[in-house]
Amino acid sequence: MRVTRLLPAVTAVLALAGCAAGGETRSAPPTATGSLESLAAEVKCKPNMQTDADTIRQAICTNTDGKFILATFSTDRGQREWINDAKDYGGYYLVGRKWVAVGDDGVVHALRGRLGGDVEIGTNHAAHSDH
Repeated sequence: MRVTRLLPAVTAVLALAGCAAGGETRSAPPTATGSLESLAAEVKCKPNMQTDADTIRQAICTNTDGKFILATFSTDRGQREWINDAKDYGGYYLVGRKWVAVGDDGVVHALRGRLGGDVEIGTNHAAHSDH
């Protein structure tokens, strides 16, 4: 799997999202499962497919919560490798079984209210800057 070619899309969404304030905390439903299309339907977005391969399917989505990336994976290992590489770019990751949604804090927490899953936070490189 070529993770490096997928990371520019993650970086672009994170740049567009900016640094949003945290969303409200609420209990999450059981973690959703299914195809990229079924997950997109659950959060009411029409996926704009960016990658449609055997190992990963990735789309850019926009709904009333904002813009985010939604990706599904053929294996748990492939998913974890993708997340580990992508987290170097910062951002917020809503992680389910063989799927991930990537966006700003508010979007990810809003999606969690519909899809369940666990929130993971990427590396904050700004904390390491000298300015």
